[in-house]
Amino acid sequence: MADELKWYVAHTYSGYENTVAVSIQQAVENRNMHDLIAEVSIPLETVTEITDNGPKTVERKVFPGYVLVKMIMTDETWHLVRNIRGVTGFVGAANKAIPLTDEEIAAMGIEAHEEEITALGENEMAALRPEKRPVVEVDYAVGDSVRINDGALAGQFGTVEDLDAERGKVRVVVSMFGREIPAELDLDQVETI
Repeated sequence: MADELKWYVAHTYSGYENTVAVSIQQAVENRNMHDLIAEVSIPLETVTEITDNGPKTVERKVFPGYVLVKMIMTDETWHLVRNIRGVTGFVGAANKAIPLTDEEIAAMGIEAHEEEITALGENEMAALRPEKRPVVEVDYAVGDSVRINDGALAGQFGTVEDLDAERGKVRVVVSMFGREIPAELDLDQVETI
């Protein structure tokens, strides 16, 4: 029966994801359906936001308005999830829910197949998982005046010359000793003025 467990995506009203997830878990508990609905998940990412008060780490939903449910699709499980308050339906065609493909599961980093886990070592498994690097959001752009708040140049003012969000770096041109000096810094070492 475990072979039939697949990940499905339930669409919810925006902001109802946590309520829906808890309601599904409670319904599974009340009806003793652990063998049919194994897991409920809301993918989260850690984001560092740069604010006037400095960097702030928050968790944000990767897919707002969606809840992932690992279950065996039967009429009973379909009706259970579909009738939870806040659920608008499943992702799929008409009234037919379509499970996530193996590629989609791997891309989201939800889980790996049991065969892969037993066949591969931990280092190989780490290579299969997508890199979960924190996303840093900044409130400055190229050309903005900024203040460096950390490192050897802390307290200096400069102008943003380049932003590289993938690497988490910013290049700031600082005027020191009558010369323009470029400095490459982490995104969270700089704040707007």
